[in-house]
Formats: sequence, structure tokens, C-alpha cells
Amino acid sequence: MGRGRAKAKQTKVARELKYSVPTTDFDALQRELSGKSSNDDTREDEDRYEDPYDDGYDDYRR
Repeated sequence: MGRGRAKAKQTKVARELKYSVPTTDFDALQRELSGKSSNDDTREDEDRYEDPYDDGYDDYRR
């Protein structure tokens, strides 16, 4: 006993997931598929960042 509310909630959530129509951002999808993003400049900055505490042996550790 006592599972009635929980089961009803699960049923409600399942119905919402099944019948909902999510909005799709086609512009973002196109950018993702083309390999371009609006954050390309920040990636270059991350590549240039050098960690002062990096000892260079991370590739050799297990």
C-alpha cells in the first residue's frame, strides 16, 4: 500500500515525456553539425594556458 501516488506521478511523467514536443534549436544544431561554434575563441585561449603546477607526467600515470 502507499504506492498509488508514486505510481501516478511516474505515469504522469511518462506521459509527458511520450507526448511532449520539444522545441528544437535548428541554428544550434547546424552549428554543431558543421563543426563551428560561437566559443572558438575561448578554445584557443584554453590551448595557450599553461598550468604552472603541471609536471608533464600526466600521460604516463595510470
